[in-house]
Amino acid sequence: MSELNITKYYPFMRTKITEQSIYGQNPDSALIKLMPDLRYRPICHICGQPAATVHSQGYRRYIRDLNMAGARVWLQVGYRKIWCYDCQGVRVERLSFAHASQRVTHRMARYIYDLCKVMTVKEVAGHLDLDPKTVKQIDKEYLEEEFGGTDTDNLRVLMIDEIAMRKGHRYMTVVADYFSGRVIWMGANRDKKTLGKFFATMTQKQKKAIEAVAMDMWEPFINRVKHHCPNARIVFDFFHIVQSFSKVIDKVRSDEYRKATDAERKVLKGSRYLLLKNDENLTHTQRNRLEAVLELNSTLSALYILKDQLKMIYYYGERAKVKQVLDEWCEMAKQIAHYSVQGFIKRLMFFEYGILNHADYPIGTSRLEGINNKIKVIKRKAYGFHDEEYFALKVKQAFVA
Repeated sequence: MSELNITKYYPFMRTKITEQSIYGQNPDSALIKLMPDLRYRPICHICGQPAATVHSQGYRRYIRDLNMAGARVWLQVGYRKIWCYDCQGVRVERLSFAHASQRVTHRMARYIYDLCKVMTVKEVAGHLDLDPKTVKQIDKEYLEEEFGGTDTDNLRVLMIDEIAMRKGHRYMTVVADYFSGRVIWMGANRDKKTLGKFFATMTQKQKKAIEAVAMDMWEPFINRVKHHCPNARIVFDFFHIVQSFSKVIDKVRSDEYRKATDAERKVLKGSRYLLLKNDENLTHTQRNRLEAVLELNSTLSALYILKDQLKMIYYYGERAKVKQVLDEWCEMAKQIAHYSVQGFIKRLMFFEYGILNHADYPIGTSRLEGINNKIKVIKRKAYGFHDEEYFALKVKQAFVA
């Protein structure tokens, strides 16, 4: 009768299994003891050169391996220290199955990385009974190897936006490829310096190849795009323009509420989201309430009509027609004597070129918002990321083309 043999499950080069047992008092943990195979010369773990002499031996360390049949497996690995002539110093010998600085095997690290694609660090740590810091470090090392670089090849149309990391105006800038939806780069903050770091990764030829860039009307971004990609058309994101006008409506509503009588306030109270909500999303009760608000206040009624008309600016595909609709909208809006409305008109006119460019490059907002929503899900899933570099890597992984 042949004896049971587990060596096939541990095909580690330059070592041999000497013993197997239960690890400690826990029957769910197994201990596999390995010693160097003296038939092979030890190799320096840094330069990979064979050692001429063994400096000292008798050392051992414990390394976590993949579970077997539900039992956690620990390897007690004996190793030697060697004198490396190439490194000119004492070094630890290289193990084929684990890095000298890690306490898990290569295959265990890969398993952790694969789990982190679908689970949070906390969940993986709990599942494998590991320290969350260990899990995160392993995941981050694999991510840096795979996504640490910035691939700026074959880019023609970019999307630039920011995402709030936490309260207190902490943002990260996101640069994505419009056609593939791939997140190319992320960096802390949303100023000129931040976006300049992204363009520093591109060659002059790559910058000249950029045809259009979709973004909101944020001047630091505009400044850097014009500086680095002077030939690129800047297209202002429709969603952000409507969002800006929604803030104008809210300011006017607040002022109208303060001027109203007690009877009028009863009607206006709670009307904020009714004015901002799209008509098709209103319930029957909400629509009735909105009609009462608009009938009561002519200024809010005009703003509500202007909100719908604003969407028509992005409806046409001819620059001349877009220009006509924009001018007509601004003339109508000028009839409302409120500083917020007048300021919004001046802003639209100042950034007119980016609105007209939409006729030539009809870059939609759904892809931009879809990317941001997915990034927010990644952030919420992990209850926020204190390590912004790690967060950027996780986002790039999620948007692999």
